[in-house]
Amino acid sequence: MFSKTCEYAIRAVIFIAQKSSDGSKVGIKEIAKGIDSPEHFIAKILQDLSRDGLVLSQKGPSGGFYLDKKSLHSSLADVVKAVDGDKIFTGCGLGLKQCSESRPCPLHNDFKKIRANIFKTLESTKVGEFNEKLEASLVFLKR
Repeated sequence: MFSKTCEYAIRAVIFIAQKSSDGSKVGIKEIAKGIDSPEHFIAKILQDLSRDGLVLSQKGPSGGFYLDKKSLHSSLADVVKAVDGDKIFTGCGLGLKQCSESRPCPLHNDFKKIRANIFKTLESTKVGEFNEKLEASLVFLKR
């Protein structure tokens, strides 16, 4: 459903939210290990997310990535839009360029409901809401 880049971005932001909840910063190596991602790939993703203000970073020996109160309240839809754009929320289920209400594809009406549910779920899910479940090992970010 999401690109591999978007999957890593979502997992990284959730991981950073958990690890920086006490005010500390998280380094690339720890993030990559914590979400089972290639270091160079996640570094590029986090650089882009930092530019968009979805994660914050601090350089230096005690630096790393972290989230503040505002970024903890970003939605997963914000992360998806920053990485993959909004095609998952607006695009045709068959990938047609001309799918619309007036010229629907065979899946248009059913897929419209699916898109709306995906958007509603991701928009209402905030980045910082998984911390307790992760700490209690009720949910996981890697296998």
